[in-house]
Amino acid sequence: MDNNPIANMLQSPELRKRILYVIIALAVYRVASIIPIPGINAAAIASFFNQHQGGMLGFLDIFSGGALGRFSVLALGIMPYINASIIMGLVKGAHVFPALDRLGKEGEYGRRKEQQITRVFGLILALLQGFGLTVAITKMSAPGGLSIVIDPSWSFIATTTVTLAAGTMFVMWLGEQITEKGIGNGISLIIFAGIVERLPSGILGLIRQVQNEEMQLLTALIIIGLVVVIMGIVVWVETAQRQIPVQYAKRMVGNKMYGGQTSYLPLKIDQSGVIAVIFSMAVLSMPLTIAQFMPEARWAQFIMDWMGRGALSYMLLYVGLIIFFCYFYNSMTFNPKDMAENMKKWGGFIPGIRPGEPTKNYIEWVMNRITLSGAIFVAAIAVLPDILRIKFNVPFYFGGTALLIVVGVALDTVGQIQAHLLQHNYAPLMKGRGIKGRWFNVGE
Repeated sequence: MDNNPIANMLQSPELRKRILYVIIALAVYRVASIIPIPGINAAAIASFFNQHQGGMLGFLDIFSGGALGRFSVLALGIMPYINASIIMGLVKGAHVFPALDRLGKEGEYGRRKEQQITRVFGLILALLQGFGLTVAITKMSAPGGLSIVIDPSWSFIATTTVTLAAGTMFVMWLGEQITEKGIGNGISLIIFAGIVERLPSGILGLIRQVQNEEMQLLTALIIIGLVVVIMGIVVWVETAQRQIPVQYAKRMVGNKMYGGQTSYLPLKIDQSGVIAVIFSMAVLSMPLTIAQFMPEARWAQFIMDWMGRGALSYMLLYVGLIIFFCYFYNSMTFNPKDMAENMKKWGGFIPGIRPGEPTKNYIEWVMNRITLSGAIFVAAIAVLPDILRIKFNVPFYFGGTALLIVVGVALDTVGQIQAHLLQHNYAPLMKGRGIKGRWFNVGE
């Protein structure tokens, strides 16, 4: 294999097609995100979001790639579908509906049915959120009293609600297509594209602050250095593993002796990756978004005061949600009991630990410990941008949630590319090319 990764990618026709498909799909998403809803005053909506740039609306606008700030057809983004996935996971984990539990045991068919139910539930949430957002925006006005909606009639509300819900369904479909025909998790890549698209303007904003003497050059250099250091630490934590030694007993099969080898059971420090961060952001965005669109209501003022971005209560809640979703994701995807049973079936055991139930308890104990440390680290990085914004007036969210998502998705994408390259390089061996006698051609 060539040491040049770009050359290796170009050598695989299948991988070239997948990468090209991802690029085209993301380009389509970016084009759709700038198509405005008819009847919206573009100057007024831009002025309104400039005023709320440092709040939750500005934060959500970053993750929508500017679609919310333009109030485009993709203004809701993928958040209703993510919220539907969270609720479905919680309901399934709580065993509320026995029918869902039965679907989970029916293999691929059950998985597809669960996805179909999640899509329908996501559509319902998109209609509800779209209606609430549309009604709220008809009551908003930009600085100077300029109305955002030109004609706030019921026909506008109905049309806009359906359009926003259709935009969410389109993003959901596009994400599934990227997952199936492209590389990696399509939903994560779409969020990744929205964040990366806003980074150049954030960097220019930092340069302007230095030029206008709103920030000292030394402070800007320290912040950039801090970003580089944090990025390196995030990469290290995202790839870190706790390796549990596994010893396989010797056993006779026919006239041959098998086993007697030592292997390792790798457990990632941050098993959930960016999923916990995205889920936490989706949960927090719902009440805060509604509250900022209805600032005069008493309950909205309470929510904005208690959960306003940068408030201590908001940070504590955000940290708690990240830790909860790290454990929640592990409970849904990681099964120590199955690992212990498979290990026992193949004659494996952890030195010093009895097979069976004690092995299961030990793996679960180790996983809980490393998950807690990984979740605390992720939560600390997630609240870092608020501290930087308050203390140093940083113009965009260095580190934090955006950095975790960007680094996590990038690492996952690199892993997917490497897996495809490995498959491409081993394909000739599987077909028996270049090796005669002991290999057979599966294509014949």
